[in-house]
Amino acid sequence: MPAVAGAAALLALAGCGSGGAAAAKTPPTATGSLESLAAEVKCAPDIQTDADTIRQAICAGASGKFVLATFSTDRGQREWIDEAKDYGGFYLVGRKWVAVGDDGVVHALRGTLGGDVEAGADHHAHTG
Repeated sequence: MPAVAGAAALLALAGCGSGGAAAAKTPPTATGSLESLAAEVKCAPDIQTDADTIRQAICAGASGKFVLATFSTDRGQREWIDEAKDYGGFYLVGRKWVAVGDDGVVHALRGTLGGDVEAGADHHAHTG
């Protein structure tokens, strides 16, 4: 019985270590204009909003379809994310930029752009 407990403990520790290895593979967070970020993930951005405070585009790349937005200020970015998260979804957040898409797309983009993943509100429990 102690051997089984020891093996289970080793497997648990190995599992913890593999998460660290995956995190180590995440590149430094990208910076730049909407166009340069889009070029990093090989998409031609379809610009939807081109204002002084926010630029927003729809992108379709190898990882799927997503929204890419850049902001003129950190505060403007955080306010936008905080409001958008009420609608659910997954957000890849960098300095003054965000990519929004489904979970798989956001995690695939993270492999190129770096950044932090944030999840919006979960609406699965709500009934219509």
